[in-house]
Amino acid sequence: MKSTANLLALGAVVLWASLAALGVALSHVPPFLLTGLGLLVGSLIALPLSRFDLRTWKVPPATLLMGVYGLFGFHFLLFIALRHAPPVQANLVNYLWPLGIVVMAPWILPGVSLTRRHVAAALTGFAGAALAILGRDSGGASVGDGAPLWAWGYLPAMASAFIWSTYSLLTKRVRPFPTAAIGGFALVSGGLSLACHWALEPAVTLSAQDWALIALLGLGPLGGAFFLWDAALKRGDARQIGVISFLTPLLSTFVLLAQQGQTPNASIVLATVLIVGAAVVATRAR
Repeated sequence: MKSTANLLALGAVVLWASLAALGVALSHVPPFLLTGLGLLVGSLIALPLSRFDLRTWKVPPATLLMGVYGLFGFHFLLFIALRHAPPVQANLVNYLWPLGIVVMAPWILPGVSLTRRHVAAALTGFAGAALAILGRDSGGASVGDGAPLWAWGYLPAMASAFIWSTYSLLTKRVRPFPTAAIGGFALVSGGLSLACHWALEPAVTLSAQDWALIALLGLGPLGGAFFLWDAALKRGDARQIGVISFLTPLLSTFVLLAQQGQTPNASIVLATVLIVGAAVVATRAR
């Protein structure tokens, strides 16, 4: 069961790894519009999962609120962070969420303890994630040049990480709900994102290519990944899944490098060793 869960989590990670590349291709689209449309497309995945029975989307109001807290709250605060802090550093702060899942699991999930092996794996994974993000440019040093040591945008980045960590763990605490119900979470969150677009962003006209890429975004990192993630958490050990999640920024970096025709540097190679090693240690921990 746990091996299946880890494979499902890895599937979600692979889909999330495409988010940065798709974001670059759609960088001219306002972020709230992009997220709102992507989530609405993603919600459609629930239709075949539920055999087109919308009754499976029905969950208690508290569960729906939790889902919107996770999907909408995470993206809303992340966008605020990226607008008010250096994007690379803000993204790194945001990637505290896998570490948060590992560390907070004993406080949120009954019967779950935290071993030294889990803590060591989580810290090693975060070190690898930091290398993958900060070392993307050659030598790694130029990424932070001219960036302020502190910007208030780091606060929403931390809050965004906290939201995704707690949402992921809380899905195991509420009354069990079918994974198809994620469609309802995405539908409401997408609507709220579009409302933010209407209130905060300029109107734009989308091309046919934009719509095609947005469809890929919704079927992948802003849709399919959420369903795989929920299925993984329902079946597996949140501590192991949290460490596996550190593969996300690493794979994302590889995708971006391939998109730009670049080769990985020494920092990326070392990050690979750290993150893969941490994932192996975590999946063998009890």
